[in-house]
Amino acid sequence: MRATTKTEAAMAEMEAAQEAVVKADPEADPEASREAAGHEAIATEPRRDEPRPAAPPAEPRHRTPRRTVRPRVDADAAARVALSAGTTEGAQLSTSDVRGWLAERALAHAFRVDRIPFAALDGWSFRPDTGNLAHRSGRFFTVEGLHVTEEAEPHGDGPYADWYQPVISQPEVGVLGLLVRDVGGVPHFLMQAKMEPGNPNLLQLAPTVQATRSNYTRAHRGGRVRHLEHFVGPGRGRVLADVLQSEHGSWFFRKSNRNMVVEAAGDVPAGDDFVWLTLGQINELLHESNVVNMDARTVLSCLPHPDDGAGALLTDTELLSWITGERARHHVRAERVPLGGLPGWRRGTHAIEHEAGRYFRVVAVSVRAGSREVTRWTQPLFEPVGRGVAAFLIREFDGVPHVLAHARVEGGFLDTVELGPTVQYTPDNYAHLPAAEWPPFLDSVLRAVRAAPDRIRYAAVHAEEGGRFRNAESHYLVVAAEGTDASAHPPPGYAWVTPPQLRSLARHGHYLNVQARTLLACLNAAPEATGRTDRADRADRADRADGGGTRA
Repeated sequence: MRATTKTEAAMAEMEAAQEAVVKADPEADPEASREAAGHEAIATEPRRDEPRPAAPPAEPRHRTPRRTVRPRVDADAAARVALSAGTTEGAQLSTSDVRGWLAERALAHAFRVDRIPFAALDGWSFRPDTGNLAHRSGRFFTVEGLHVTEEAEPHGDGPYADWYQPVISQPEVGVLGLLVRDVGGVPHFLMQAKMEPGNPNLLQLAPTVQATRSNYTRAHRGGRVRHLEHFVGPGRGRVLADVLQSEHGSWFFRKSNRNMVVEAAGDVPAGDDFVWLTLGQINELLHESNVVNMDARTVLSCLPHPDDGAGALLTDTELLSWITGERARHHVRAERVPLGGLPGWRRGTHAIEHEAGRYFRVVAVSVRAGSREVTRWTQPLFEPVGRGVAAFLIREFDGVPHVLAHARVEGGFLDTVELGPTVQYTPDNYAHLPAAEWPPFLDSVLRAVRAAPDRIRYAAVHAEEGGRFRNAESHYLVVAAEGTDASAHPPPGYAWVTPPQLRSLARHGHYLNVQARTLLACLNAAPEATGRTDRADRADRADRADGGGTRA
């Protein structure tokens, strides 16, 4: 018997490999394909004295390449948000039990806030050169002066305005983050029972994470911020929303926060002061006064929602062009100036206030909060004089709901103008003026509150940012437009916009101010706001929210 040569062994090895490929995929070898089809394959064997021809290399199996391009819009995210919004009972806690849970969390910790004189502030002082109120660490924020001028012709459309005021300067970007995960197949949001010293009732539902950079980098030398790793760490989950949004442009100087919604990867141990709620439950709670805090409301406004496909009075391009035009026609100069000697303002032992007693005052407080990263501290707060009113007028065009948005100029905005509610004012600041000199539409909204509850589509009192503002509440309203207020051609600076258009703008930074974002969250929460419930139900809701009372 002849010994097998190395060449023959190699050939046998190659043939075996080819046979394995053919068995796995008959299409890889035409001869094998014919055999598989019932055809007889004819092979010719070379003579032993003839050189054996090299076998052709096996053709590689065809593999579908992995796609690297994905759809630009995550439609599944919007559908899952809608599923959560339609689920009004959660897996952990019923909606009716949330107030009881908040009361339990309030009893579990010691909370106290007291007004103190400026001299009793610990770590805060008025700088000798500028009079600015600042922390010794140089972190957190400072209270400074602001000089704002809006130019008239030829530099801008005006009207001319010039004023001075205190302002909060806090250049760092905070994180407002909501964590989401499936519970029983329905997305739930992790809400926090958070104490803020300026909240009228101290404890409200907040996002999972609500922290300034000074806080989460532990400039206060306190405890760590829970769940922060889901928003700033490398292993965070699926991002549903991530956008820089402005804070209150009337009280902050160019302050932004990162508004985030992230779907958690895996299980998340919540903790005693946290609760998983569906969006439907949160929406129900938005009908109650002073339950869902401002930071939660602004993040909720950034959620993706399914597009209803309805048209609008303005196309999206026309709306963006109108906003750009409003920004271009206003020439606003805002510069920080020393707080000391600020024209029109006076500093006492307990407050910095306007000489006419209007607008707001700067005060100092001492805080005790057992659930916070630091349990005791002192700080300044802004305290408004009177409750604000923030309202959208609403009407339909061809059956499509539209709200009347106002291109607002505020001294602290990064980009001059952001869209605000139709009405955003504190009525007490105009009480000394005749109604003819009040801001547009304010009288119409107040008349509806006083005497026309059937025009009220949504009403609740919500607190503003409790970490910087003391007892700052606004009556948030959606009011049916009537008469001349419902004209399809509003005055300059106003435009009719659909809620879906507002949702689209909220996915991008610095288009909607914080009051408009609160109202957008309320519109999303309230089908009655767009005319889909009867008048009796709307009047009932208005009665329960009027005057800031809390629903039982």
